[in-house]
Amino acid sequence: MLKLNTYENILLDVQAGIATLTINRPKSMNALNTATLTDIGAALDVIKANADTIKVVIITGAGPKAFVAGADIAEMHDMNSLAAAELSKTAHATFGRIENLSQLTIAAVNGYCLGGGLELAASCDIRVVSDRAKFGQPEVTLGIVPGFGGTQRLTRLVGRGKAKEMIAMGTMVDAQEAYRIGIAEEIATPDELMAKVDKIAQTVMKNGLIAVGMAKYVIDRAADLPLDTAIDFETQMWAQTFATADQTEGMTAFLEKRPAAFPGK
Repeated sequence: MLKLNTYENILLDVQAGIATLTINRPKSMNALNTATLTDIGAALDVIKANADTIKVVIITGAGPKAFVAGADIAEMHDMNSLAAAELSKTAHATFGRIENLSQLTIAAVNGYCLGGGLELAASCDIRVVSDRAKFGQPEVTLGIVPGFGGTQRLTRLVGRGKAKEMIAMGTMVDAQEAYRIGIAEEIATPDELMAKVDKIAQTVMKNGLIAVGMAKYVIDRAADLPLDTAIDFETQMWAQTFATADQTEGMTAFLEKRPAAFPGK
């Protein structure tokens, strides 16, 4: 049986192969501080160590108002450059671990998704958002630049021009605009948000999860390579899947006209 730790700033729940990591600081609009990033890192240790039982990871925020409304300004206010650099490195390391999980990750964005919140959501594979959610990188309104990956992951989602516009203006966009420009993959009402996320997770879990993880790896690692190199990389990963029991089961089930029961190996 999977043993879960108790955390001060987050909740981690695992049910039927789905881990839900909730940023749990609703009084602070789930703002990210060093302690919260440390808690997220500890939860990621559990998720990685239990990859055989945890198949999909959902990240969300506690309460109806915010996914994460940004980094904790109260903590940052008196920081010098060295302390700020350490906080940035901690956030980058944490979000990089989320991005590199073997499991598919889904951000369930239930409210304000600003600054560090958008940077956290952008480190996930898929973003499903409430139709009341608001998105932005408002760092320049505080006299700083995005420091948790916003200049890089946001640019990869929406393109250079739109990223520069959003960051330079420091204003928010709504869920429909976020969907239009590529931040969000799906929109739901607040009441339907988690049900839609769960439906996606359940659909993914019916498939060969080794193949899902490999596909994620190929997309992430080859996206910026020259096309010929990327195609060669895809071919290598494709060939490797033919050495798995999942491939044998998937194709046998297809020929036998029955649902596949993937062993995950």
